[in-house]
Amino acid sequence: MSGTRTGEPAAPAEADPRRWWGLVVIALAQLMVVLDATIVNIALPSAQRDLGMSDGNRQWVITAYTLAFGGLLLLGGRIADLVGRKRTFVIGLIGFAAASAIGGAATTSAMLFGARALQGVFAAVLAPSALSLLATTFTEPKERGKAFGIYGTLAASGAAVGFIVGGVLTEYLNWRWCLYVNIPIAVAAVIGAFLLLHDRPGHTGARLDVPGVVLGCGGLVALVYGFSEAQPRGWTDPLVLALFAAGVVLLAVFVWWQTRAPSPLLPLHIIRDRNRAGCVVTMMLAVVGMFGLFLFMTYYLQEILRYSPLKTGLAFLPMTAAILVGSTQISARLLRRVGPRMLMVPGMLLASGGMVILTRMTVDSAYATAILPALLLMGLGMGLTFMPVFSTATAGVAPRDSGVTSATVNTAQQVGGSIGTALLNTIATSTSASYIASHLTGPSQRESVVREGIVHGYTVAIWLAAGIMLLAGLVAGLMVTAKAPKPGTPADRPVPEPVA
Repeated sequence: MSGTRTGEPAAPAEADPRRWWGLVVIALAQLMVVLDATIVNIALPSAQRDLGMSDGNRQWVITAYTLAFGGLLLLGGRIADLVGRKRTFVIGLIGFAAASAIGGAATTSAMLFGARALQGVFAAVLAPSALSLLATTFTEPKERGKAFGIYGTLAASGAAVGFIVGGVLTEYLNWRWCLYVNIPIAVAAVIGAFLLLHDRPGHTGARLDVPGVVLGCGGLVALVYGFSEAQPRGWTDPLVLALFAAGVVLLAVFVWWQTRAPSPLLPLHIIRDRNRAGCVVTMMLAVVGMFGLFLFMTYYLQEILRYSPLKTGLAFLPMTAAILVGSTQISARLLRRVGPRMLMVPGMLLASGGMVILTRMTVDSAYATAILPALLLMGLGMGLTFMPVFSTATAGVAPRDSGVTSATVNTAQQVGGSIGTALLNTIATSTSASYIASHLTGPSQRESVVREGIVHGYTVAIWLAAGIMLLAGLVAGLMVTAKAPKPGTPADRPVPEPVA
């Protein structure tokens, strides 16, 4: 009987009969992290009134979270690799719950902004730990497809679920429960982690790449902050231009440093792989459009169609169902038989088509005929895309790099969402202002012109989002050339580092 060849990782998932219960624990944590990026959106008007936020500052309830989350994910992934994923998973859960409690008890806007940023910090530790635990637990292709189908569903639909939960909590309790709800979820996940999750020891002898942390995180924060400030200040404002320039320079120096650092934050052989790089770029572009859609549809349904918070949340439910079908019933079944781009490209085409349908909405559009078809196409397209992205991006990675690889995928998701929210919102608001200024001829028609101008701004931004979705499909088609896995091939066999 032949043994395992030296250097090949074992597959502990096959030997652990409780691995599917472990998936439930990982899924709970991932749902909490993704859901929290949007759950406060519907509650934002109530929180703004309660804490006296200005219109210019209210965006920081969203941006403080995504900035900290996206900017620190690479650091969180490397820490997970160094000290062990289970340990950082539990630390992330406890810290996230504590930050949620602080935010729910906030008495000032600054206290809420700080709590949201703290949530982002612990989410940056938690998310890569969850994904790398999943990647190292499920290595057999058939089981991996099912596991990543569930995970991909949560990643794609968690944001939409956040709107539903946020609507229910805001309408029947108050906005603070949109933060308090994380506490029981985190407690259940911590208990489950101690009972069900297993992990290889961390590499405690290695060192953290502190210059890489400063350069990489600083560059990402500068870029996202620049897009956020472009809305109130304008694209040509000196501060906005300086932030963009600083972000580009810091990220360029970061890439240079990673080729020389003794213990790089992001080993470049991870993203030199064509398929993995294609998945990361596809993810970032897809989420740019998706987060923009959530923002516009929330305000459109509440401010233009006068939906209640609960009705607004329920309006996203068909999209969540479509994501579930696309991810678990289509992608998870077909990925064992076809290459990932055969799912990702059609997925992005469907999502872009849904966006195009939304560009026809008016101030009095009917949900069933103008909104619902678009949401269904968007959901199906995202479900087709996200599952193969997560599975392909984390396949073939050495166990020591699984945390930072997972963090790279999550960074693409969060930074894409941050940029998408800021970029598309800036375009929408500036286009709306121009429309209102050119069409307003008297005070008697002000209300109708303002409403028309707001919707016009949304449709212009959605056209751009549709184009970005098409670009994501093009990237997937050209860069993601992986084939369907052969039966019995483990998914965690390391890809050899390229020869310089």
